[in-house]
Amino acid sequence: MFDPGALAAALQAHGRVARVVIAGVEGSSPREVGASMLVWDQGQSGTIGGGALEFEAALRARTWLASLALTPSLFPSGEKETVSPRVEPIALGPSLGQCCGGAVVLWTEVFEAVPEAVAGVVARGVGEMPLAVGRVLAAARGQGVRPVAGLVSGWLVEPIAEAERQVWIWGAGHVGRALVSVLAPVPGVALTWVDVAAERFPDSVPEGVTMVPADDPAMLADHAPLAAEHLVLTFSHALDLELCHRLLLRGFRSCGLIGSATKWGRFRSRLKALGHQAAEIGRIRCPIGDPSLGKHPQAIAVGVVAELLRAPMTAVGEKRA
Repeated sequence: MFDPGALAAALQAHGRVARVVIAGVEGSSPREVGASMLVWDQGQSGTIGGGALEFEAALRARTWLASLALTPSLFPSGEKETVSPRVEPIALGPSLGQCCGGAVVLWTEVFEAVPEAVAGVVARGVGEMPLAVGRVLAAARGQGVRPVAGLVSGWLVEPIAEAERQVWIWGAGHVGRALVSVLAPVPGVALTWVDVAAERFPDSVPEGVTMVPADDPAMLADHAPLAAEHLVLTFSHALDLELCHRLLLRGFRSCGLIGSATKWGRFRSRLKALGHQAAEIGRIRCPIGDPSLGKHPQAIAVGVVAELLRAPMTAVGEKRA
């Protein structure tokens, strides 16, 4: 499924990214049709199954990005979001020496912006839209029928990813890692994980977690979904404060900040000085978690996640005028 939020966050952090999708499968394969990953010059997020297939796909995508590095903008007039895709059939056994024995079709695109969806469906390809794709979009628009991801007359059709909850974790320290390990297996939760550099993340990340290394994480707060639930726990009090400030300006469903009552008292005063009203500031929870469980990162994570999952899905906070 197509995740516009993950793509938007990666574009904001890296400017131009490649997206690799398993568009077709024959026989056994490490992932299903629709599995995808985002690739940029110094990293990637998502997975198409790991192993030799993912390594080779990421290498090809990164090589393509490097060949475009001297082009300031692929679309100076702004009429498109992606160049023509590269569609590559790959036999897993002969080509990569994998034991799956099947074959996949990889669909790779380079994006500079998030493409528009029609009735919750993203469809793209080369040339005029085929009638079969038009019928898929008409069914989605008129009857609410969500298609399965895959190739339709040479075009890639993907429904927009829908998660019941969008959780953004700001910080990849001990508590951030513990939170991801507890939250990642929870059904219906989409995790976006942000920190200042790729090396701050662990080598292995659970499937479905979107990692976003960003030199200035606070800039991403301006682009977070209004329905997102935020957990702020970076290595820096200054960054924590800036994130709280930007998230209050942006709007959110909920926001929790790790810290003591003393830290929160100082933050409240500084946020008030930045122009936020007491009622707005009060929407941020601090401290978070259950202190009776202790201060070990995993114990903190259990308390925070329990608190998060117990909370009702309250109305989304709107961006302040």
